[in-house]
Amino acid sequence: MADVKIVNTDDCASVFNGAMRLVRDGLGVESFGIQVIDLPANADAYPEHDHTADGQEEVYTVLRGACTLIVGGEEYRLEPDMFARVGPNEKRKIITGDQPARLIALGAMPGQAYEVSEFTRAHAQNA
Repeated sequence: MADVKIVNTDDCASVFNGAMRLVRDGLGVESFGIQVIDLPANADAYPEHDHTADGQEEVYTVLRGACTLIVGGEEYRLEPDMFARVGPNEKRKIITGDQPARLIALGAMPGQAYEVSEFTRAHAQNA
């Protein structure tokens, strides 16, 4: 049997009241992080954060809608077919305007083995 797993985003476990779909866990990926984030229109609750502690860089790409990525006091509009990489030490925040957005967040640690964040495991949500 082929080493393949296919999941529908909506069938993946979620956190943050359904706003973040645990795609990494749903697929069983252990080498990098991948989550789908659904933000409603006029969202500003996505937490500002960095990855200084774990050294993870992140890449964001928008699947639907549009959002604004705020890094270093600068605003970057992201739309489908655009990619943004944010270094581990940079604080980042994502907001939306008058339309919702669905985006993918990919993360890994350059030059290191990826360490899974426990909150991205579906079983941790049921504990």
